[in-house]
Amino acid sequence: MVKIVGIAGSLRTDSYSQTALELAAQRVQALGAEVEILDLRQMKLPFCDGGDEYPDYPDVKRLQDTVSRADGLILVTPEYHGSVSGVLKNALDLMSFDQLSGKVAGLISILGGQQNSNALNDLRVILRWTHTWSILEQIAIGQAWKAFSPEGKLLDEKLSQRFDQFAQSLVDNTRKLRGVN
Repeated sequence: MVKIVGIAGSLRTDSYSQTALELAAQRVQALGAEVEILDLRQMKLPFCDGGDEYPDYPDVKRLQDTVSRADGLILVTPEYHGSVSGVLKNALDLMSFDQLSGKVAGLISILGGQQNSNALNDLRVILRWTHTWSILEQIAIGQAWKAFSPEGKLLDEKLSQRFDQFAQSLVDNTRKLRGVN
């Protein structure tokens, strides 16, 4: 069975990034994959100092071990100042090739303004350096405050269809590239 780990790079309580992650995870689960969400808002992670071990921070090991056991990732980032959030970048920096190499990742960005691909492009560069495969389908949700209902449902049918395509691509490509059913 395909095992996916979802991580949203936002610490905000009512995070659109977390909402998008949960929607993507539901769609991936509906296709038969197992999904575990690591909520960075609930984890105590230090700033990466380039070291290999962080004995005073057991959540670093939990992050590394959970991603190590996964076949793929759903990574969601708010776009801050035209790029990936520091929170998500730091979580990725706390991992190495041991955790990330050969994984398959699906990418989503959340923007308060107009939709663009800056954060997604930067995330692709980061993942390429860690030898992580990024699927071609990606989602950028501009003006996120208008994209979701108060219950966290997508309001645009075309965007909802993109989530379906995203989930299908992530599961299919993970099966192919990782050799799992």
